[in-house]
Amino acid sequence: MPFSQKALKVLYVVLIINCVLVATHLGEFWPMSVYPMFSKAGQPWTRALVHDYTNVPDSTIWEMRTYDTLPGKNVSIRAMGVDQIDYSNFVSKTKIWDEKRVTALRYMLGEDQYQNKDLMIMKVNGRLIGDDSVGVEIVPYLLFKSDTTLFNPNLSQSEYFME
Repeated sequence: MPFSQKALKVLYVVLIINCVLVATHLGEFWPMSVYPMFSKAGQPWTRALVHDYTNVPDSTIWEMRTYDTLPGKNVSIRAMGVDQIDYSNFVSKTKIWDEKRVTALRYMLGEDQYQNKDLMIMKVNGRLIGDDSVGVEIVPYLLFKSDTTLFNPNLSQSEYFME
């Protein structure tokens, strides 16, 4: 059998195997998947926001809210020169908020950003509800004042110091 015929047979076998795998996996067979980045779709997620809470009354600072009812002004992480993904990962994945980690986050945002301002660092937790809805919970987490950092007194210590 000539080489070209052998090559065509191998090509047909590979094509048939690929078609069978794609057909039996609802059109998604890695590495041929159209959207491999969504392999964890439907799982709970956490991101982070920053809001300027400079003029927010102390009595309402630590209240959980929806995005539409957040007091203060939204702060653009990009305008601060910080990558949103890096910032969110730092806030959502830090397990022990000791002085070193708090200082690192303050440094990441830039000291000039919270001079004469109160910046609220918030965790935004989302999860799938049912088949077609997303539930979002915004938790005030850290308050950066020009000279100090405050932890949310409504959260347990285990939220800030997980082992």
